[in-house]
Amino acid sequence: MAKPATHNRSNARVSQLRKGATLEMVRLSCPDASQALKIAESFGITVVDSEGIRSLHERLIVETADSLSEGLGERAMQIHLQRIVGAFVGSAQGAGQFYSRAVTEARDATAKVPNDTRDEDLDGPVGYDSAAQRKREFAADMGIQSHALRMAAEGAVAAYEQVVGEAWKPFDRPVENPGASLDRKAAEAQLAALG
Repeated sequence: MAKPATHNRSNARVSQLRKGATLEMVRLSCPDASQALKIAESFGITVVDSEGIRSLHERLIVETADSLSEGLGERAMQIHLQRIVGAFVGSAQGAGQFYSRAVTEARDATAKVPNDTRDEDLDGPVGYDSAAQRKREFAADMGIQSHALRMAAEGAVAAYEQVVGEAWKPFDRPVENPGASLDRKAAEAQLAALG
């Protein structure tokens, strides 16, 4: 009697990767230097030293690599710096996403037609701003913060290329269990039983 064919689950599974944040994603979500300057001027926020932040973080990574060069091999240095730079890029990308949501909320609150019965459009108590104004100011603060983190990430990426000799790219981590979850499998079994 012939044995039924069995499928090896690990081979049948399609390998999925969890994509890491890229510098391009950061640049799309975080303000550049000219936009950060406009935000600072419009809201009376301190202008950050964009180039100073970038160059400081570039030097930081380069000096870190120099201090570790005797203790780490070439591949170990590359892996270590890959992780460090990934943290800077991931932080900036998260800040950029948060900034984008804050801008959306500020625009939504500002775009609503003034109406005497809506609290968002009314001025706050004496000495306080309206809810829409607070959301615009919050978005501006988030814009400056995400710009500063963008510059730190750009400096770290530049340092990686300087030390390692190749462009930095995010590590794409394999997803542990890309297949159906236990709840999903149970739901499928229940639906199959129903006919």
